[in-house]
Amino acid sequence: MQISTPMSDALGRYLDLSSLELKMTAQNMANIDTPGYKAQGFDFAGEMERSIGELEAGQTKNGVARKPFSPSAARVGLVDGLIERPDGNNVSMDRESMNMAEAQLQFRTGVELMKRESARVMDAIHVDGK
Repeated sequence: MQISTPMSDALGRYLDLSSLELKMTAQNMANIDTPGYKAQGFDFAGEMERSIGELEAGQTKNGVARKPFSPSAARVGLVDGLIERPDGNNVSMDRESMNMAEAQLQFRTGVELMKRESARVMDAIHVDGK
């Protein structure tokens, strides 16, 4: 049996987006020397906000989900405003390193918050046993 709360659904999506950001950054880094490669990414905050909206739209007034939460895919695209080298590649190792550090921090934060949410749910389940 799987127990889900609106908070755990939101945190799950947060972790999914953090993981996707790590994958996209690693892909960009791996292609730094590929002629013509264009850096790809997405707006993390915008996608998280959209996911929260989808989550809230799927709930009744008392916060109970009408159906299991299944967010739409993140909108990934080419990153605008980057300087293109003569070979057509626009990946910047400095930018990607900063993105990697930020995504790692986001993921670690999400894991810690998910642990706390799970502990909160377990405490609520076992409250009668105390």
